[in-house]
Amino acid sequence: MQTNVCIVTGGSRGIGLATALRFANSHRLVIAARGTERLDDAKAKVEAAGGLCTAVVADVSTADGAKRVVEHAVEAGPLDLLVNNAGTATLAPIDETTDEDFQRSLATNVGGVFHMTRAVWPFMRARKSGVIVNVSSVASIDPFPGFSIYGGCKAWVNTFTKAVAEEGRPLGIRVFAVAPGAVETELLRSRFPDFPADQALDPDDVAAAIQAVCDRRLKHATGQIIFVRK
Repeated sequence: MQTNVCIVTGGSRGIGLATALRFANSHRLVIAARGTERLDDAKAKVEAAGGLCTAVVADVSTADGAKRVVEHAVEAGPLDLLVNNAGTATLAPIDETTDEDFQRSLATNVGGVFHMTRAVWPFMRARKSGVIVNVSSVASIDPFPGFSIYGGCKAWVNTFTKAVAEEGRPLGIRVFAVAPGAVETELLRSRFPDFPADQALDPDDVAAAIQAVCDRRLKHATGQIIFVRK
């Protein structure tokens, strides 16, 4: 029976949905995204897989949005896991990258991780237990041309992961980053329509890595960046 709660941001599709399905039989799910229709579809899929799921329409790039998601989670049960998956990818040469591109990428890829982590921290600290997994990217160390903003944001995620993991170590809070290469998602196809399908990961490949680092047998492991690529 699911009692502990897992939050997945960007949970309506791609890696987020695959992750929610991975935890459907072990946790109560709280999935968050900005769009209602796809979020409702994702909730139905989690429930069809045997899970209990709450869908929250929220923009986690804001402190208020993150707070609202966490409020729903702690109402559902003990907060055990947070998967910071919400993200966006700007692909453009640096001299064609607009202020809006920069601010949107920073708000979602950096702000979303920060706001959600800060919001769950007091609850995990009180339980002396919890796992946070941040979805990074191979672009954090090996970006495609045009991925300067996205790669830079994901490099921040890696460093933030390591720093927060050290804060969490004496508190029983473990923090990881899972950094995939190309993943077969709408985002990949919208940015790289000709990317070879056989070189792309399935979203569940990434979800499996996220699930693996949450294993309680790894209770003394924290702060690692796990790269997943073909």
